[in-house]
Amino acid sequence: MTAAIDPARLAAFALIALGMVLTPGPNMIYLISRSICQGPMAGLVSLAGVAVGFMIYMVCAAFGITALVFAVPYAYDALRLAGAAYLLYLAWQAIRPGGRSPFQVRDLPRDGPRKLFLMGLATNLLNPKIAMLYLSLLPQFIDPHNGSVLEQSLVLGTAQITVSVTVNALIAIAAGSIAGFLGRRPFWLAVQRWLMGTVLAGLAVRMAAEGSR
Repeated sequence: MTAAIDPARLAAFALIALGMVLTPGPNMIYLISRSICQGPMAGLVSLAGVAVGFMIYMVCAAFGITALVFAVPYAYDALRLAGAAYLLYLAWQAIRPGGRSPFQVRDLPRDGPRKLFLMGLATNLLNPKIAMLYLSLLPQFIDPHNGSVLEQSLVLGTAQITVSVTVNALIAIAAGSIAGFLGRRPFWLAVQRWLMGTVLAGLAVRMAAEGSR
């Protein structure tokens, strides 16, 4: 039987997805940094990698594969700690002596489309919270009486990806204009570096401190 999702239920899920994407996290921080470092197009290429990461998690959750990862504590811990280590690396790059703000475009290396895409993909895949959100959030909006659970999962997952990609694309496009503003204000460049480093380190510590669920 073809799945049918109540429009009100779908709208509620989309609203929650909107709240999720507007909450600062590794994906948003990376996309903003890359857009300002290298321009909006680089941010959009990176966003394509993030979108593929969402699709991988969506398909895994829909078919129940992701549940196996969380059934094995060591597998979850490995993914969680890898993500935390990656965030700490980004934090160090932001505040290290001689380091530069991602808003300082001139002296930063320009990554090619392939690397931008893969970095966006890695940033998303190394965040186990994405998988947990699919596992804990989607089931609340699925009604087995409305048809195929798999189809409902894919429809809801597609809605979440659509909302996330649309909002992040707008953010990536707008972020590029910030470079000109900060480029003329060295003090704010320094503030940005330490603020970015602090946020990334805080996210890393929080992720590393979370136990398996």
